[in-house]
Amino acid sequence: MREEVVVVVGGWEHDCCGPAYERETTAAFSAYGRTPRFAESRHHDDPFGITEFRGRVADLFVIAEDGTRIPVHRVPSGRALGGSDPDDDGHLEAPWTGERIEVESATFEIVVDVHVPGSGSGKRQ
Repeated sequence: MREEVVVVVGGWEHDCCGPAYERETTAAFSAYGRTPRFAESRHHDDPFGITEFRGRVADLFVIAEDGTRIPVHRVPSGRALGGSDPDDDGHLEAPWTGERIEVESATFEIVVDVHVPGSGSGKRQ
């Protein structure tokens, strides 16, 4: 069985050392919160409440200041967003057109399709 969860990514956690995320790829997450909504956690001192999981990135959104969810093709790494990645300028693109998106925000929602352990063999039929 599969379950969709949302991971909120941004702020200093992502700026410091967060990776890039792209649609239709597999990614690993370390996060806190409760299903179905989590927040990225890369610098936790206490593992209590931290969940680690992997899944397929199904959808990506940048969250505008007014709360509007704008679809994006990928979330740049924290280094790219901060302008310190020589190979990535950190720009945002629309998922189907590649059109550049200009928005003043570094908060993202990543929709992840996660396999729920114990819900089946996970083998293809």
